[in-house]
Amino acid sequence: MNQFLRSLSPTQQVAALFLIVFGVLVIVSTAAFFLSFRERRTPVHDATWQAELAHFRKLLGTTWFMAVIFWIGWALGETVATVLFALIAFFALREFITLSPTRRGDHRSLILAFFVVLPVQFWLVATARFDLFTVFIPVYVFLAIPVASALADDPSHFLERNAKLQWGIMVCVYGMSHVPALLLLSFPGYEGKSAFLVFFLVFVVQTSVLVQHLISRRSQRAPFAPNVSRSFNWTSWGIGIAVASLVGALFSFITPFRFGQALAVSVIACIAGSMGHLVMKALKRDRGIPNWGQKGVGVTGANGLLDRVDALCFAAPIFFHSVRWYFGA
Repeated sequence: MNQFLRSLSPTQQVAALFLIVFGVLVIVSTAAFFLSFRERRTPVHDATWQAELAHFRKLLGTTWFMAVIFWIGWALGETVATVLFALIAFFALREFITLSPTRRGDHRSLILAFFVVLPVQFWLVATARFDLFTVFIPVYVFLAIPVASALADDPSHFLERNAKLQWGIMVCVYGMSHVPALLLLSFPGYEGKSAFLVFFLVFVVQTSVLVQHLISRRSQRAPFAPNVSRSFNWTSWGIGIAVASLVGALFSFITPFRFGQALAVSVIACIAGSMGHLVMKALKRDRGIPNWGQKGVGVTGANGLLDRVDALCFAAPIFFHSVRWYFGA
C-alpha cells in the first residue's frame, strides 16, 4: 500500500487521501445517524448516553466542516485557499466582536481591523512575505489600534476595549492566516505536496480534541478547572495528546518529516491546540455563553464558526513557526 501511494503523482496522492478521509467520515456518520434514529424510535440508553451521542455528532460535524474546507482549498488552488481562509477569519472575528461589547468610540478601530488589517495580513500570506507577515499584527497593528481608539476621544474602559479587539485580531486573523501559509512552505523533494501539511495539522489537532473529550466522559475524574471546563482533566488531556501524536507520527509518510520529527511536531501542535481550546472556553464563560453561536441560533451569520476553528487558530502559528525555524522551510 505504501509503495503504491509513493508511485502516484502528488496530485493523485492528495486525491487518494481525500477518498480515504471522506470514506471514513461517511462510514462513521452513517453509523452515528442510525444510532440516533434507533434511539428516537425505541430508546435503549439513558439521557446521559444520548447526550454523549449528540455531542459526538457535533464533533463529527466539525470534522466534516474542516475536511470540506481543506478539500475546497486544495481543489481550487493556493490563491483561492487563501481567500477562503480569509473569509473564515472575517466571520470568526465578526462572531468574536458581536459577543464582545463595544462602544461608539471603537468604530474606527473596528473598521481598521476588518477592512485594512485582515486583507493586508492575508495579502502578505498570498505573496509569501513571511518576514513581514509574522510581525505585521503583533508589532504594527497592536500599536495602531490604540492610536485609532485614542483619536475617537473616548477614554472610558480604554485598555479593556483595546485589549478585547487586539485579542480577537490575534486569534481570528493572525492565527487563521497561518493555515494557508503552510501551503507556501518549501521542503526539498516535497514540491506540490504542501496540502498534506494542512491536512496533517488539522487531523492531529482534531484527533487530540476528540480523544480528550471521549476519555474525559469515561474517566469520571474531577475537572482541573471546573469554572472553565467541566471536561478538562490532566489524564484525558495527556491521553489525547499521546494518541493524536502517535497517529501523527504514523502519518509521517505524507509529510516531509521522519517518524520522530512528525511525533515531535504533533506534540507541539496538539498541546497548542488543546490549550487554545481551553482558553476559548474561558472566554465563553466570561461572556456567559455556551458557544459562539448561542444555542445553535446564528447571531453573526456564521453560527458557531469560532467553536469549530478555535483549536486550529492556536495550533497553526505554533506549528508553522516551529517547522519553519527547525527545517528552514
